This record gives sequence, C-alpha cells and structure tokens, in this order.
Amino acid sequence: MSIATLDTTQHPNLPASAATLFNAKAKKQLTFEQIAEEIGRNEVAAAAIFYGQAKPSPEDIQKLSSLLEIDQQILESQMGGFPDRGRTVEMPPKEPLIYRLYEIVQNYGYAYKAVLNEKFGDGIMSAISFSTKVEKETDKDGNNWAVITLRDHLTTGQLSH
Repeated sequence: MSIATLDTTQHPNLPASAATLFNAKAKKQLTFEQIAEEIGRNEVAAAAIFYGQAKPSPEDIQKLSSLLEIDQQILESQMGGFPDRGRTVEMPPKEPLIYRLYEIVQNYGYAYKAVLNEKFGDGIMSAISFSTKVEKETDKDGNNWAVITLRDHLTTGQLSH
C-alpha cells in the first residue's frame, strides 16, 4: 500500500495544518481513501483539506482530530481561516503529474469549451458547485488507466461583463 506524504521543503506556501495532518497521516499509515471513509467525504476532497485547498467543517476537524490523534484545538486554530486556493502551485507547474493535468487544459481547453457551449449554451464552469473523483481502471491487457471525473454545475445564460 502506498501512502502519500509531504515534503514541506517542496511546498513552502502550504498552511501549517498541512504538515500537522500529513505527519499524523504518515504515522498512522492511512491512505486518503481510508481517511475519506472515516470523515464521510470523497478521497480527493479529503486530500484537498490536507493541502489547505478546501475548508473543513467543524465535524471534519473533530473526526480528523480523533482519527489522526491530533489535539482538536490545534487543528481548529490551524484550520480556522479560509483556504487560499491556487497559491500552492507555481505556473506553469514543475511537478510532472500536475504539469500533465495543466497540459490537458492547455491542449483540450478550447475543445471542452466548444463542446460545452454546444451542449449547454453560453455558460461558465466554476469550482464552487464541484465534485471530482479518481478511479483506477485496468484494461483487458492489464494496463492501468487513471479515470478522473470532474463534475460541475454549469451556470448558463447571459454573462455580464
């Protein structure tokens, strides 16, 4: 079983809670899937909390405190503010997997936009009403494929400038 850990020297813009959470996660040898099951979220949402990219609910903090054996007051003080999304990755990204996701948008962004416009009309996507999941698919030849689903509520209609 592989456990995602964090090298804080490679991520200087993460909140203090990231180191606290990742250290406890490594000590407990828990995957994001296991953590997500315990807190009642999907694994990408759980990971986003660890990176400070999603705001945890008071229930999330309580469950994480219990699961990871971290003092709840420490988590509350470290996670009490609002996420500062987008600061953690320099553009263009240097980490190969993050860069490849960025490359998908660079190469297919306008194609996605055209198809979305044809299906939904004039509209925009946002990450406000958004969900995502990662699945592993193995084909008949034994090749593993990453299946990333992005689900968003599309706001349609006349856009104001």
